[in-house]
Amino acid sequence: MTDTIQRVEAGAVAVLAVVAVVTLYPAWWWMILAAFLVFDLSMVGYIRSARAGALTYNLVHNFALPAVVSVFALVAQSWSPIASTTLGVLACAWAFHVGVDRALGYGLKLPGGFTHTHLGVIGRVHGRDHRHSSGGQRRRLSVDRSRGHR
Repeated sequence: MTDTIQRVEAGAVAVLAVVAVVTLYPAWWWMILAAFLVFDLSMVGYIRSARAGALTYNLVHNFALPAVVSVFALVAQSWSPIASTTLGVLACAWAFHVGVDRALGYGLKLPGGFTHTHLGVIGRVHGRDHRHSSGGQRRRLSVDRSRGHR
């Protein structure tokens, strides 16, 4: 139930980001789509290890940093409208990306591997789809235990 609430909230943030960019920066609305996959470059940490990948992914895939960038966009308005617009569009694109990812069930990564998230296991595990069906929490725990994780 809580994962559904978090997914709906994230979807609302994604919609808010679209409304904000269309309202505040109408000439730049397309940038949220053009930059969508750029934020997934944070997965590069998985080349080193699952733990490093989870760290780099989670640093980028949260709402705190886009919020900080949006504050800088507001502050920059008084001394540089160009910087303000650039930061504002970046913040909207970033929040949109995180919101869409979370709405689709791609949560913050756990060190156990890319498919282990705070919203449950994503993808197919042992031939079964484990994304957010009833009992998903129990399945995630049983999968974690079978791999030696708690």
